[in-house]
Amino acid sequence: MKHAKRLYSMILAVAGLMMAGSTFAVSDMVGGPAVHQLNFQTPVTSVASSIYQLHNWMMAICLVIFFAVFGVMFYSILKHRKSLGHKSASFHESTAVEIAWTIVPFLIVVFMALPATKTVVAMKDTSNADITVKATGMQWKWNYDYLKGEGEGINFYSALSTPRDQIHGDAVKGENYLIEVDNPLVVPVNKKIRIVTTANDVIHAWGVPSLGVKQDAIPGFVRDTWFKAEKVGIYRGNCYELCGKEHAFMPIVVNVVSEEDYAKWVAGKKPAAASAEDPNKTWTVAELAKQGEKVYATNCVACHQATGKGVPGAFPALDGSKVVNGPKADQVSLLLNGKNAMPSWKTLSDTEIASVITYTRNNWSNKVQQNIVQPAEVLAARK
Repeated sequence: MKHAKRLYSMILAVAGLMMAGSTFAVSDMVGGPAVHQLNFQTPVTSVASSIYQLHNWMMAICLVIFFAVFGVMFYSILKHRKSLGHKSASFHESTAVEIAWTIVPFLIVVFMALPATKTVVAMKDTSNADITVKATGMQWKWNYDYLKGEGEGINFYSALSTPRDQIHGDAVKGENYLIEVDNPLVVPVNKKIRIVTTANDVIHAWGVPSLGVKQDAIPGFVRDTWFKAEKVGIYRGNCYELCGKEHAFMPIVVNVVSEEDYAKWVAGKKPAAASAEDPNKTWTVAELAKQGEKVYATNCVACHQATGKGVPGAFPALDGSKVVNGPKADQVSLLLNGKNAMPSWKTLSDTEIASVITYTRNNWSNKVQQNIVQPAEVLAARK
């Protein structure tokens, strides 16, 4: 009877685990890793395909070497053991063996180096690009600036869009948890895209596995890489250098679209950007505060928190802050020039700085007489 009860309990436990497993089941991520994936992501560029083939080639060579070496070793141990009457040989050197173990490894290295060199040379050839985009890494987001080609002049930030309540465990995690952004990099299919990388604080790295791209972004240095996507789709990557406490929250999303859709995206992006970034436009408090909430969520919330309480001992609170509640010129200067742990935010536009300052001066418990900052004031402070 006791054994039957134990068996019944075990069956219930196994069933419970199976049900739990189905509850937390996950599916393949569009443009990202697949469930139970053991190999590289599906390549969509010639370089990524070369890397994939090179990986398989190296693995095959390593397996051949492994089985050859250990095969000979185990054969010698089994067939020439003392129990069969064999006696160990006594010799000092063999010219034939010396030549063999010099030539064979040399040939192996040659067979490995030739395709690897070809792939590396292809990876470094960033000439004759159709579109050039500068990707600037910062804690913890990317800034994309279209420098050359169709879309020249477009500039925007790309930050994690996963809601904070999912990160804190207060909500169900979404399908693209921690690898989704508010503004993906948009490029046309079958066009050579040159990515120029740099950073404004610490070392970052811009990489997307399916595109065969990974390039460090180093402060004070400019480096470049390229890709030419052969298939329309969404492709996901991440920052591949440990860049601080929010390193895991710095994804990269590339949206590869048709040439027609890209032309429409460029046409829609430029007028909107020009209108939003006009420093001579006069905004209302409500308009700036609404825009500033988005800027704050993208750039400030990681350090100062959504509640404005900051992180004690690390980042000051903005709720009740003397700077926020003081003269607005001082707050503008702080954002432009930075101070201590506070970095300079000159990379933000005049409208973005004006809006986020207006948002902080009209949010939480802050009550300020000078409760609005116009983009023109920020522009004047830059000079």
